[in-house]
Amino acid sequence: MSFLSRLFGPAVPKITPTELNEKLKFGKHPLILDVRQPAEFQQMHIKGAKLIPLNEIYKHLNELSKGREIVCVCASGSRSRSAAKILAKEGFTVFDMQGGMTAWRHAKLPVQKG
Repeated sequence: MSFLSRLFGPAVPKITPTELNEKLKFGKHPLILDVRQPAEFQQMHIKGAKLIPLNEIYKHLNELSKGREIVCVCASGSRSRSAAKILAKEGFTVFDMQGGMTAWRHAKLPVQKG
């Protein structure tokens, strides 16, 4: 492990909202892990997303499968990047969705409320 990896955590691959939507449409169903706060999630989220706020992620690691891709999502990409780094360090196959829900909405992709 390089000095920078130890300092900043492992590099995490990114995925665009459009790429994630394609995976969802064509049968490859990664777990969408929404790391925002409950009120943000209630306003809108990607259908099927699992809510685990970033500040609670360590408490819920045992609920996640290392055998399934995970895509971390937040409002703009900052919290999801942090969550993805934590999960990558723990051995999960994880992606960070670029631009978060702002980019998802900008791409005019479907959201669920409630």
